[in-house]
Amino acid sequence: MWRLIALIFCLSAVVTFSAKVNAGSITGRADIVDGDTIKILGVAIRLNGIDAPESLQECKDASGVNWDCGKAATRALAQLIASNEVRCEAETRDQYDRLLAECFVGSMSLNAQMVREGWAFAFVRYSDQFAGEQDQAEASNLGLWAGTFDYPWDWRSGVALAATGSGENGECVIKGNISSSGERIYHMPFQQFYGRTRISEGKGERWFCTEEQAQVAGWRRALQ
Repeated sequence: MWRLIALIFCLSAVVTFSAKVNAGSITGRADIVDGDTIKILGVAIRLNGIDAPESLQECKDASGVNWDCGKAATRALAQLIASNEVRCEAETRDQYDRLLAECFVGSMSLNAQMVREGWAFAFVRYSDQFAGEQDQAEASNLGLWAGTFDYPWDWRSGVALAATGSGENGECVIKGNISSSGERIYHMPFQQFYGRTRISEGKGERWFCTEEQAQVAGWRRALQ
């Protein structure tokens, strides 16, 4: 009986947190999404102030050979967390409804450590909180700094991808789709449903070259 009551209480807490919390603390086992995003109790949490390579992003090593730096960043975060509980201090939510937080294993800030080891960058567009850690990693050629790369925000924007001519229209690669409910959603090449999304310009759908262009036109990024 007590186990059932405890289970109901926990489920209620999860629902309340997911639906209402914009700031506060959440602690639990973490599922790793990528190098700067985790989930705790089903709640998506973005490590605030940093930006890691996307899961499908490639970089070049010191010899100029491509390697899967996005997957490496994801593994690095997983190794930092291991089997430990993670505590996240949430500040607010982003436009994709993820909590923005600094997260800790014990006293270690995962945000700072990912930048310090060279697996993520200080997201200086929004905060210079981890700029010092980035300077250390760059000076020591750690992680991504051992080779060359596109900054994640440039890679996402389509700057690097558009230069390859890999889009179906040979130029811009971001797909601006209109859902059955009329919602305008754009898909980046590294996202889950990019491949199955078809663009019909006759329906008002269109291609974009950058995320900024899509957002100014009234589209939002797909959540997956």
